[in-house]
Amino acid sequence: MARRVPVCDTGSLVSAIDFDLISVADPGSEGVQQPRRRLLMIANPFASSFSDRLRHLVISALRGSYVVDAVDTERRDHATELCREAAQEGYDAVVAFGGDGTANEAANGLVGTRTPLTCLPGGRANVYCRMLGIPPDVIDATEHLLALARDWRTREVDLGRVGERYFLFSAGVGLDADVVGRVDAHPRLKARLGEYYYAWVATSTFARRYLVSPPQLEAELEHPQAGVARRPRGVTLLVQNASPYTYFGDRGVEMARGASLISGDLAALLLERTNPLDIPSIAWRALSSRAHVAAHRRIAEFPAQHWLRVRSLDDRPLPLQVDGDYIGSGHEHRFSVVPGALSVLA
Repeated sequence: MARRVPVCDTGSLVSAIDFDLISVADPGSEGVQQPRRRLLMIANPFASSFSDRLRHLVISALRGSYVVDAVDTERRDHATELCREAAQEGYDAVVAFGGDGTANEAANGLVGTRTPLTCLPGGRANVYCRMLGIPPDVIDATEHLLALARDWRTREVDLGRVGERYFLFSAGVGLDADVVGRVDAHPRLKARLGEYYYAWVATSTFARRYLVSPPQLEAELEHPQAGVARRPRGVTLLVQNASPYTYFGDRGVEMARGASLISGDLAALLLERTNPLDIPSIAWRALSSRAHVAAHRRIAEFPAQHWLRVRSLDDRPLPLQVDGDYIGSGHEHRFSVVPGALSVLA
């Protein structure tokens, strides 16, 4: 296991946590203290909302109810390695403290084990935290985790899979993956400007790469929509294991509909073309509470998919993102769902 992170004195900051929640005595045990559970906290020091001071506060608070070890990630996929070790060492749970990318790496290390994953929000959108019912504020989320010491409940949820990589809630091929890749190349701007930087990069990427002669792809579907070819063609494919696709501020962005963390299937959405006349109305639908993206005439929606495959039609490699992190490109990507693959604590 990598080196543990020491905890410094946090002073009055710790008082921000409600310590009424940290008793782990069983109400029916007449005050007999139960053995405290062991947590491994994996923190991403580069996450948008992360700071050393906040980490020390959270660890100090959690140590009132748990035995807590903490380690910072040092490189890409480091959280996956740490989680595999944590499962082997018998930790009762792993806490991913970072954004959705950190949670994704952690899940890839815990898939198929009995060690549950829980999250503390340290990113911008914190989509998976919200899906699990964990508050998006880190102080509230810490109190939530403290309360779980007295009401320990785990459950199994589905994961999506593309190639050898698992994803928690969404993956994309084409324009959205291109945008994610370009945003990830500038982490400071990503952390500082958040969703507004995404919007700016999306606009510029569309203008430079998708306005004229965009990459073309073909999707092979298990269950094509009525009236749509089994191998529809387009420029971007989104695949979701749950909804929403992401958040813009506090508003959930709904894209492909029908899949949930326990539905046992995926939902897909295909953008057929990137015409400059279509994109503004698609963006409006994505952010609207009244209209839906799938109702747009240039969008095809495919619910209840257990597998699907996408391939390039023009020999240009197709960029791929999972849970908001760019992971590379290829000429073909195969998606599937793995029911009940991950244990979660929330």
